[in-house]
Amino acid sequence: MKNIKDLFMLDPGVVFLNHGSFGACPRKVFDVYQNWQRELELQPVEFLSRRSIELLASARAELAEYLGVSDDEVVYFTNPTTAINMVARSLISNQEYPLQAGDEVLTTDHEYGAMDRTWQYFCRKKGVRYVKAAIPLPVCDYNEFVEKFCSGISARTRVIFISHLTSPTALIFPVKEICRRAREAGILSIVDGAHAIGQMRLNLKDIGADIYTGACHKWLMAPKGSAFLYARSEIQPWLEPLVVSWGYESEYPSGSQYVDYHEWQGTRDLAAFLSVPSAIEFQDQQNWRQVRSQCHELAVETRDQLNEMLQQEPICPLSPNSGSIRSSEAWFLQMFTIRLPDHVDIIKLKENLYDRYRIEVPTYTWNNHNLMRVSIQGYNTRGDTTLLVDALREYLG
Repeated sequence: MKNIKDLFMLDPGVVFLNHGSFGACPRKVFDVYQNWQRELELQPVEFLSRRSIELLASARAELAEYLGVSDDEVVYFTNPTTAINMVARSLISNQEYPLQAGDEVLTTDHEYGAMDRTWQYFCRKKGVRYVKAAIPLPVCDYNEFVEKFCSGISARTRVIFISHLTSPTALIFPVKEICRRAREAGILSIVDGAHAIGQMRLNLKDIGADIYTGACHKWLMAPKGSAFLYARSEIQPWLEPLVVSWGYESEYPSGSQYVDYHEWQGTRDLAAFLSVPSAIEFQDQQNWRQVRSQCHELAVETRDQLNEMLQQEPICPLSPNSGSIRSSEAWFLQMFTIRLPDHVDIIKLKENLYDRYRIEVPTYTWNNHNLMRVSIQGYNTRGDTTLLVDALREYLG
């Protein structure tokens, strides 16, 4: 792959294989971000009182077009965790779609820790059960996955919460089929797409989720603090503002209560939101569809090398044998997870990789598995992944 690391601000002395945690912003996009901050400080009253509404509307419209939805169906949040906090709080307290004691929220045991904690917190306050469907490794077939997950639906299931692309295992779940079944059963579907936007081209209408959140600062490579929440127009009235501010009973309504309630949360830096269109433009200019394809090829090659060297079975095949569900989909794209031997001290391994080789890559324990998650972004090269393989071989003797 062509080395484009000089387009980013990353430390050239670090082999950065952890894009999935917080992303990395290109220099060009970061310059736009700082320019917006400078414009704000040049005339704060002009910027926040007179320009911000139109600027946010424009940035929101470009993101909405990228996602295949209407611009009044998406709003900016600083991160998906904050967005889901609003959703969970609303569903617990709202009278139009209240979760009652004994109701159930069905999820998987592959969800992001902050999201698990959010749902557990609010469910406990109301006596709602947060049910985790166990999805053991390896996963192989989309149909089997859907049937196993949906077998956890009960008469009390009111909400399904599921990742599109998981954080601990880097697996792409068949959320379109799950959302379809949820709609048929009258169950609200909520998808955590934090890792999806930027790794795949999304059409949220096609996916069919009632609510979908994503992190623009990860694989879309926008500045930190830029995320979004999509909500179908029919269910927007259920979502109450997390922060009550000027958008509530607005003196200057936008025509969308959803936007008014959630877009304005008091004085804050809007620069990250306003820079999202620049991140989209950057990827278009750099032919990022081809870059993503090359990253996937390197990810496949590296995963095979690591599993062979470690004598570990992969946690999934390259693609699902899905029958009626599109078999052209993949189980993973630019980010993959491998098993590490049970005897490995994952903390010492992580420290050794960074201190000795300057390799930034996460190692952790999930469901009693020692795992390593490797991210391949456009700035990574085969030299980076070869160093990881060699460093692991040396460390393990």
